[in-house]
Amino acid sequence: MSTVLESSINIEKVLQNLNIKTTNYGVSTGNNWFGNGGHIESYSPVDGKLISKVTTATVENYNKVIKTALDAFVYWRNVPAPKRGEIIRQFGNKLREKKNDLGKLVSYEMGKSLQEGYGEVQEMIDICDFAVGLSRQLYGLTMHSERPQHRMYEQWHPLGIVGIISSFNFPVAVWSWNFAIAAVCGDVCIWKPSSKTPISAIAVQNIFNEVIKENNLPEGISSLIVCDRKIGDLLVNDHHVPLISATGSTAMGREIGQKVAKRFGKTILELGGNNAIIVTPSADLDLAIPAIVFGAVGTAGQRCTTTRRLIIHESIYQDVKQRLINAYKQLRIGNPLDPQNHVGPLIDKAAVKTYLNAIEQIIAQGGKMVVPGGVLEGPGYESECYVKPCIAEVNPEMGIVQEETFAPILYLMKYQTLEEAIEIQNSVPQGLSSSIMSLNLREVEYFLSVNGSDCGIANVNIGTSGAEIGGAFGGEKETGGGRESGSDSWKAYMRRQTNTINFGTQLPLAQGIKFEI
Repeated sequence: MSTVLESSINIEKVLQNLNIKTTNYGVSTGNNWFGNGGHIESYSPVDGKLISKVTTATVENYNKVIKTALDAFVYWRNVPAPKRGEIIRQFGNKLREKKNDLGKLVSYEMGKSLQEGYGEVQEMIDICDFAVGLSRQLYGLTMHSERPQHRMYEQWHPLGIVGIISSFNFPVAVWSWNFAIAAVCGDVCIWKPSSKTPISAIAVQNIFNEVIKENNLPEGISSLIVCDRKIGDLLVNDHHVPLISATGSTAMGREIGQKVAKRFGKTILELGGNNAIIVTPSADLDLAIPAIVFGAVGTAGQRCTTTRRLIIHESIYQDVKQRLINAYKQLRIGNPLDPQNHVGPLIDKAAVKTYLNAIEQIIAQGGKMVVPGGVLEGPGYESECYVKPCIAEVNPEMGIVQEETFAPILYLMKYQTLEEAIEIQNSVPQGLSSSIMSLNLREVEYFLSVNGSDCGIANVNIGTSGAEIGGAFGGEKETGGGRESGSDSWKAYMRRQTNTINFGTQLPLAQGIKFEI
């Protein structure tokens, strides 16, 4: 593992192109920016330097955002869905124009590789394209009535305000999964971004504000509110917000879920992942090893779909382990804006502390470090957020293995039968993503069957990360059970209404009931 040259990207120019100032207001309902709360300072984990400051929201600011959103919803829900799709199409085109700058900012503020920063913006573009097509496909059903001269059908109406709470690891893409779909469905959105990556969110809001202005649309279709937890709780508890979509830890999701359920609201929760890959004797290891390594070290292990557990058949265990050791020796750790680097920093020093604590627990619980970890020091590592991706041999029942550690730590374990491997995979509380590396049809089909993976995502001969926007994204168990992005996830952002029309002259009742007066 080694570092390479520093990036030559001009961050100041990037910020200027995205209309980011030295100090920014953190609240926007459209073209109107305000905020008179405290300040958040966003430091880059790449070099530890201050990117910009943000003035956060107060209760007064929040109330203004809610009122503006409620007014906007009355307008937006009456705009035909294909016309709403046209606005999202224009937004997607704006993102195409700003992709390079926004991708660089995402990489610099969050610490992911430059290619992943670009990829995140591409996800935003892709979901906009998906939403444009969806705007003409918000289909209901027609059902046959048991009563003569009656017609039954169902239709879908927008919910209202959608509150979107996003995480630092995907500071812009996951918001877009929600916003693009919700917008074409006729909802308006209020976005609370992570306080660790507020500048990327402000840049995105600036871009959408251009679309609002150019189309002479009212404010409040998309609002941004950078705030502390107190103001965030107002959003979660607000009965004016029928749906909260939140991405984050299981602990956070459990708290939000309870609060929203208490007021009979709806939630989409995308929470923890403890994802595993099963490697069978028939696996193509030349294909499997790159998938495993990318899944384990991509975004420095800070993806909810990061590969954290590797369940290897005992007959190929030593071979796979040695291949991984050799692969990890080739990893380059350093400035993620340099495209030659594979691994960037963790988000902050608190994340580094969590990483080091996990390694301590691995050893204390009887694990063995195969590729040792540690914090990197010296030129290029001034932020103190760069760590070594590491590999540990563990017992699958160890307490630390049952937890999600948001860091590049990969656990190795053996299995004898496929049933045992699946039992190990499913034994953790989380249920987001899973994968099997196998060329054996029976193994593959068993893994995908009702007896196989219990995760929301089950892949074959690819890794656990890198989901496409066309499929519904989400997991089971403590991952939350929600679904975002593709397939029919749009239904979560709308309310279903069943309609029955009597076009006859009689009033027959259902179930043959007679009522005469």
